[in-house]
This record gives sequence, C-alpha cells and structure tokens, in this order.
Amino acid sequence: MHPPDISVGRKREALTSQASPRHTNRLIKEKSPYLLQHAHNPIDWYPWGEEAFRIAKEKCTPIFLSIGYSTCHWCHVMEEESFSDEKFAAFLNARFIPIKVDREERPDIDRVYMEVCMAMTGAGGWPLTIVMTPDGEPFFAGTYFPRETQWGRPGLREILDQISNRWEHEPEGLARIGEEVTNVLRDRAKAPAGALTQETLRAAFETLLSSFDAVHGGFGGAPKFPSPHNLSFLLRYYATVRDRNALPMVEETLRAMAHGGIYDQLGFGFHRYSVDDRWLVPHFEKMLYDQAMLAIAYIEAYQATRDGAYRRIAEEIFDYVLREMTSPDGAFYSAQDADSEGEEGTYYVWRPGEIRSILGEKTGDLVCRFYGVDETGNFEDGATVLHVVTPPTEFAQKEGIAPEKFREIMEESRKKLLVARGKRIPPFRDDKVLTDWNGLMIAVLAKGAAACATPGYADAAARAAGFILSRMRRSDGRLLHRFRDGEASIPGYLDDYAFFTWGLLELYGATFAPQYLRESVALSEQMMALFEDRKEGGFFSSGEGNEKLITQDKEVYDGAHPSGNSVAALNLLRLGRMTGNGRFEKAASNLMQAFSGMVSSHPVAHTQLLIALDFALSPGTEIVIAGDPERDDARAMLQSVRSRFLPRTVVLRTAGGKRDEELGKIAPWIMGMNAISDRATAYVCRNRACALPVTGVKELEKLL
Repeated sequence: MHPPDISVGRKREALTSQASPRHTNRLIKEKSPYLLQHAHNPIDWYPWGEEAFRIAKEKCTPIFLSIGYSTCHWCHVMEEESFSDEKFAAFLNARFIPIKVDREERPDIDRVYMEVCMAMTGAGGWPLTIVMTPDGEPFFAGTYFPRETQWGRPGLREILDQISNRWEHEPEGLARIGEEVTNVLRDRAKAPAGALTQETLRAAFETLLSSFDAVHGGFGGAPKFPSPHNLSFLLRYYATVRDRNALPMVEETLRAMAHGGIYDQLGFGFHRYSVDDRWLVPHFEKMLYDQAMLAIAYIEAYQATRDGAYRRIAEEIFDYVLREMTSPDGAFYSAQDADSEGEEGTYYVWRPGEIRSILGEKTGDLVCRFYGVDETGNFEDGATVLHVVTPPTEFAQKEGIAPEKFREIMEESRKKLLVARGKRIPPFRDDKVLTDWNGLMIAVLAKGAAACATPGYADAAARAAGFILSRMRRSDGRLLHRFRDGEASIPGYLDDYAFFTWGLLELYGATFAPQYLRESVALSEQMMALFEDRKEGGFFSSGEGNEKLITQDKEVYDGAHPSGNSVAALNLLRLGRMTGNGRFEKAASNLMQAFSGMVSSHPVAHTQLLIALDFALSPGTEIVIAGDPERDDARAMLQSVRSRFLPRTVVLRTAGGKRDEELGKIAPWIMGMNAISDRATAYVCRNRACALPVTGVKELEKLL
C-alpha cells in the first residue's frame, strides 16, 4: 500500500531553507540542488567520497546511504519525517556514517545500489535506502521508510536500531552478507546468446498488443507510464510490417495522453506518470528526459500520419522547455518538482470559482465544462486536474460554437489562466545541466526543426550543443556529466556520450553543418575507447576515468529513458552508413550480440534497442542531396525527405567541390556526388548500391 500523503514544509525561495539555520553539515559545499536541500539537516551527512569511507573504516561503523533527487516527492517526505528530526539525527549520527547521493549527479552509484535493492527486495525506487559495510558492500536495502512503524511499514528507526545492535554483536555476519551480495553482483549470470531477428521484433509487438489498454491508451494498468520508446518502436514496426494494430496503439495513446491530466493543459509539457489508468491524475514532477522522449514520439507520429495535432503537442512541449527549462546560456535544466507550498500538485489544480473569477461567468463556465472542472473535483479537497473531457471539435459542435471561434476563446482563456497560475508559488526547479538529458533535448529539437521546417528549433539545439562542447568538456576532450553554478564536474558516463552523440547526429540532419558530424565521430570513437567491454562486448555504464565501485555494470534495459547501450547501437549504425566506416557497424553488431540473450528472452523491455535492430535488419537507404543549399530546388528536395517518416534512412548534403572538403574527409564515399547541370541532385542508395541520380522532387519521391 502507499504510505499516507503528508505536507512537506519546504521553501522554494532558496536551496537553504532558513536564513539562520540551526544546523549546517558538509553538504553545504556541494553543487547538487538535492544535496543542498539536505545541507541544514541535523544529520551529519557526508557527500560520497573518500572521507566518509575512511572514517567509517577507522571507527568500524556501518554506512547509511540515502540516494534520491531534488524533485522526488517521497524523498521530501522522508526528509521531513526522519532527516529533519533532532532525535532521529542524534541516533543516526551516533551509530552510522550517513552519506547522501544525488542519483542524477551520480547515476553510477545509483545503478549499482538500485540493482542491490532489486535483487534483495524485488522492488526499487527513490528514496533508495542502503546500509553497507565501510567497504561499500551492502547488506540491507529498501526505499521509503516512515520514521516509526506505521501503515504496515516498518519504521526506519526500528530497522536501524536492529541493524546497529547486530553490527555491534555480530559484525562478521553482516559483513558476510555484504560480501555475498557483492559477489552476486560481480558474478551475475550472463544470459546465453540468442538470435535477434524479425521474430524478436514481432515478439515485442505481440507483448505490447496483449497489454494495450484499448479504452484509455497506453499499456498495462495503474500507475501508467508514457514509455515513449515503445511508441517509437511501434511506429517502425508499422512502417515495416504494416500490421493494422500497430499504428492505432500509437495514435490512441498519444491522443489520450495529450487530453489527460498528465499533460499540463495550460503551461504544456508532461508530468512524470499517471497514478490511475486514465492518464487523469499525474505525479506532478516534470523531467527533461520525459519532454524530450515524448516530443520525439509526437514528431515521428506527425511524420508518419501527417496529423497536425501531433505536431502541435510537440511544439507545445518545445514552448514549455524553451520558456521554463532553458538557461540564459541555452542549456536545459533538469526538472521541476511535484510539490509547491508543501503539497503535491497545488500549483496545477483548479476550482470552478477561481476560473470564473478570472474569465467571467460565461467563459468560465465554458472552460470548466471543457476541462472537467466542477465542485466535486478529481483531486484532493475538491480540486481538479485540468483534462480534456471531449475532443475540441466535438465539444465546440455540442456548444454550437464555430471551431475556429472556439479555438480563439480557449487560447485566450489559457493565456489568462496561465498568467494567474504564475502568481502562485511555483514548484522548485532543479537547475543543474546534465549532458545526457541535454543530448536528448537537442535531438528532438533538431528533429522538430527538420520535420516542421522551423529553423528556430535548430538554433536552440545548436546553442545547447555549443554550451556542452565549450563548457562541459575537459581540455583532453572528455565530456563532463554535470554543470551547475559555474562548475562543470564528474567525468561523463556512457549515457552522456550516447545521448549527446544522438543530439549531434540529429543536429547535423537539421543543419548539415559538418562539424556536428565530425564531433559525432570523435565522441563515438572516444566512447568506444572509454567504455567498451572488450571481453564480452557492449559498453559499461562507467568507464576509464570514472570512479571504480564495487561492481561495473552494463545497462541495456530501456526504462524511464533509453539505456546508453540502446542509443549507442543506433548511433553507431547510423554513423557506419553515413561515413562508410565499417568499424562503427561492427561495434554495433558486437553490442547487440552481447545482449542478444537478454533481449531475445524479454524483447519488450528493450524497445529502444529493437529500434536499432530494426535499422540493422533493413536494407538501409542513404540519400545525398547535392547542390546549393540556398536555392529553392535543393530546399524542396530536402523538405520532401525530412517531412516523411524514414527511420531507416540517413541523409547527407553536399554543396560540391571544395566547399565540402571537411565532409569529404568524414564521409569519403560521397566524393564525386555533385549537382548535375547546376540543378539540385539527389543520389539514393540502397543496400550499398546507388540508383541513377535524379534532379527533380517528383523523381526523388518516386525513389522514396
């Protein structure tokens, strides 16, 4: 059962909650917003580092490890209940060495100990609670615990008291458990190799079909997560197999989410997930990676169907991110909290009287009917999460209002309500910049720029990419993971390299500036040097230069966002076709073979990797557009290609001659592909064989 909701009294005006705090611990020197939120706890927190482990060893004291993130609701609850309590803090400080970790800042630590929690308890989540030996070997794991035993949950104080007593009288027994758990992690059984074929794709499709919610869209029941990579996989499956069930699953899900409370109907952007199966009441935090991955699904659905409703949602997501989640330097912030004024959702919910007072009785009543706002409410204390009860065109018809007039009324009302909402105390925003999540946002902005012929999105993507390339890279070229408060730090992980390279590849496709392709090649080569498992294949999540933990993991499961290995596989395949360098495709093949047993045994858990598999199994199409990029004929050819859903196609552009010497060095196979008779010319190659060049859009479309 879920623990009871409580008020969490945190101020958003500053990361330090008091002007003259009673307590200040070591976390005050950190950059992480999450760690700073705990800097005035009475608990003597240490950041992860040598000092904490040294003292634990000197005192022969177990370590209490707490992992969370700044916009995590139950992390706030646990802080309010336990970590802010003087008596509990005195107990914890006396018997344990307490360490705090921001999972977004140190995903390597989080992955290792989350795997421990999953192995020991069968479940996971945040806050993540670990007790371990001074050597970092875990012997107890869990998630949220109330301070005292209640609601069927054991109390944290009681649990830790028992652990402490056992450590005092039988430390060898707990140390032995920690050693055994660590050995299990290190000796994880490798699934036998499997065959990755079209049948693997079909198996994932059948699983999604069997779990599809035909009433509300999405897959499975409550709580319901968007999982946009499942939708991107289904779009590709539809494009390949033309199964009549694949596209409707995507469209019904995208429409239902856009109409639901999971979508911020006023300010745009998606909340984390829906607590019910109707997409109605969300968990209100907003994560950058959700905005990016969902926008990709909507853009691709727009390309596949030409339905402008999907484009509109993607553009609204961009509006939200560029308005509220973008730094003055152009980089993207990480998240917005679910809580404000001490409670979840307060910022977003409405009551009929509030709406009427802002819009007037007549318009207010109309807006309330459209968004399902009544005196009963659908949230706590009679409040309502705005959602679209009836599709706009159908609603306007029932109300006897012309569709265009209705759209004008609703847009004007939305803006007024948004201004009024802006006067409330807003949720806390985590303003750290993460390379991996920025890479995802760069990728979709660039995709949107190309698909929607909107150069401004490419400009925003280019600014963010420039920030990372100039501010989040060491002098030796190594990417860094986190930037905040003027400091870039923490050597980049696999996800940073894979996701940012994805962004650069899409940015090349939107601008055809050769430097983005050059950087994609350089970062992929660096990724292979730093992270490749040369013995078993695939890439480690942490590599050379990252801290060595109790075990080194390789992640391929596609969860809240895709795994680094899944994204890297498609990047390498695309680069192989774009550059003609077979080394990239060989690395992708080795990667997929390394995980073939795991993927073939549970395909639906790896749909982003299956997107790469679909690309690998296709004959493959390469298109080169040659000609002056400023001329209308070249632009028309490019837009004809960009507007289509062509997920197995790579596109390059050359102006010909000396102007593209840099591109020729990266992709020498395109040399000689010049414009014919001073007309824009398209070269279409399939399965390593090129058709005769064509010089008109209609001829190109026939080849496509």
